[in-house]
Amino acid sequence: MTKVPLVDIYIMGKKYKVPASLTVMNAMEYAGFQLKRGCGCRAGFCGACAIVYRTAGNYELKVGLACQTKVEANMFLAQIPYSPPLKGTYDINTLTPTASSIALYYPEIYRCIGCGSCTKVCPQNINVMHYIAHAQRGEIAQCATESFDCIMCGLCASRCPVHIVQYHVTILARRLYSKHLLPQASHLKRRVMEIKEGKYEAELRQLMKLSSDELRIIYNSRDIEE
Repeated sequence: MTKVPLVDIYIMGKKYKVPASLTVMNAMEYAGFQLKRGCGCRAGFCGACAIVYRTAGNYELKVGLACQTKVEANMFLAQIPYSPPLKGTYDINTLTPTASSIALYYPEIYRCIGCGSCTKVCPQNINVMHYIAHAQRGEIAQCATESFDCIMCGLCASRCPVHIVQYHVTILARRLYSKHLLPQASHLKRRVMEIKEGKYEAELRQLMKLSSDELRIIYNSRDIEE
């Protein structure tokens, strides 16, 4: 069996020796940290585990997701503390699917200098700068579609030199798209009406009487679409 070498990392200024094969999240747990917050799905889908780090001899501050980023020798790291980003408050029903609607709440999109930092840092490999360009031009459908895999981790905004909060821009674009441009799904509308009419009340009451084990059996044996 090949022995995995140990590397020195620094968590909040304290040195730990951890296997070089681990992600930052696994390395923190290996070092004895019990992660209760900022760990989420542990698979790169929730965006909860943003970190900032620097390696010895390198002036550059780097960011990433702790569940995806592998440890490096002499890595100095910390979790990014939550800070409320600029977020517009709006009534989606009163807005039109245009560039002016986005600019009304996020005018900073027009300060974009095309540096590409947001795209380079995205853990989902989304062309963030490209969908911001769509937002600038009022191409709402393209902005919504291109940004669909965004996990709201905020790393793009953390690197933006002109302080665009890209992930909130795309949420507005997606809401405009789904509300005003995307054709309504007739089967979804029919199902919502059935729920309002109480079609499933008896079945729901029966499910609420079942134990966790019984619910698990029903869930695991359900029909799954191809």
